[in-house]
Amino acid sequence: MASANPYDDLVMDHIKNARNYRVLNDVNRKATGTNPLCGDEITVFLKVEGDALAEIAFQCTCCGITMASASIMTEQVRGKPTHDVTDLVQAVSGILSCARGRSSKFSSPAVEAILETVKRYPARMRCAALPWFTLDDILKSSAAGASGLRG
Repeated sequence: MASANPYDDLVMDHIKNARNYRVLNDVNRKATGTNPLCGDEITVFLKVEGDALAEIAFQCTCCGITMASASIMTEQVRGKPTHDVTDLVQAVSGILSCARGRSSKFSSPAVEAILETVKRYPARMRCAALPWFTLDDILKSSAAGASGLRG
C-alpha cells in the first residue's frame, strides 16, 4: 500500500534506487564528508567543465536519509552552471542546518521531500545535510583557488 504522504514514496525511491551512486573516474573535484554522530561517510565526485558541473556522483557508507539526499542532490545539480549550483547548495544547506521552512526559489518535489523529512524528523537533519555540506565544501575550495581534490 502506498504511503499517505507522497514525500515518503519519493524519498524511499531515492533510498532504494539511488541515482549517481558510483565512483566517477576522471574527476577534477572530490571531497569526503563525515557525520561522526551516526557514522555516515560520503565522497562526492565532480567533473567541472568550463563554468558547468558536467558530472556528479557519490559513494557512501550511510543511512537511507543521507543516501536519498545525495541522490536527490546529484539530480538537481548535474549540468547546471556552477554559480547556480552554489546558490542552490547554499539555499538548501541553510534550510537544512536550521531544519525550518522551505526554499521557494529552488523548489522541486525531490528537494521538498528531503526538507519535509527533516521537518518531521529533526534528528535526521545532519544526515540529510551531509551531501549538501560536502558539495558546498568542494565549491568553496574551488572558488578559493584550491584544487578541490581532497579526501
